[in-house]
Amino acid sequence: QVQLLESGGGLVQAGGPLRLSCAASGRAFSSYNMGWFRQAPGKEREFVALVRSGGCTTYADSIKGRFTISRDHAKNTVYLQMNSLKPEDTAVYYCAATNLYYYSANANHYNYWGQGTQVTVSS
Repeated sequence: QVQLLESGGGLVQAGGPLRLSCAASGRAFSSYNMGWFRQAPGKEREFVALVRSGGCTTYADSIKGRFTISRDHAKNTVYLQMNSLKPEDTAVYYCAATNLYYYSANANHYNYWGQGTQVTVSS
């Protein structure tokens, strides 16, 4: 079992950077695949990025080239570095973990979730 806590959300101007952190508890963290998802008002939760337990990454087309996901096993933390932010990036961002699938961008395949952190990008 793993527990997740996101932080780092806030208000940022378009074009600016923001880094989200996801602190995980649980000694089995290193074996989990981690993902970031986001949900805007009135829209379904969508995949943003994932990092496998081995370090390989996958990104959604909408953010590819602007966001970077990484993990620090020593700190039990996953990061989402967001650059060149756009107003359409405004959403609640969720950290998620799964030990059920080696690779999946499907939110239904993640069995652990953080509480979410709000990211608002202004024009």
